[in-house]
Amino acid sequence: FDLYVSTPMQKIVTDRIRPQERGDPHGAEEAHAMLHTAYGVIERRMAERTWAAGENFSMADCAAGPALFYAEAVHPFSGTHKNMTAYFDRLTERPSFRRTLEEARPYFDLFPYRENIPERFLRQQ
Repeated sequence: FDLYVSTPMQKIVTDRIRPQERGDPHGAEEAHAMLHTAYGVIERRMAERTWAAGENFSMADCAAGPALFYAEAVHPFSGTHKNMTAYFDRLTERPSFRRTLEEARPYFDLFPYRENIPERFLRQQ
């Protein structure tokens, strides 16, 4: 999740916040392709698992949460990857994840893809 979801997601975000004349559309396009590939891998793996590393919640899931939250906004997966979406939904139902989102909510306006954050995360829980 760190290398294959967070890194390309951050590349796409960085491209958006740069001045247009300093953008990297080719790099952002490559990052979208990397996310597409990573989503396929995650989709297949999550078909057989409850959590990222197996049947127990672990540090891998802690890394997955923020990566998938922001990746959903820059390169949505919820309409195309049902196993990955079900996994993300399980993550978002955890009390620790909900609390983290609640604490982060005041800063969502600073995220350059804020308009793509799913509405359910923008409301008070």
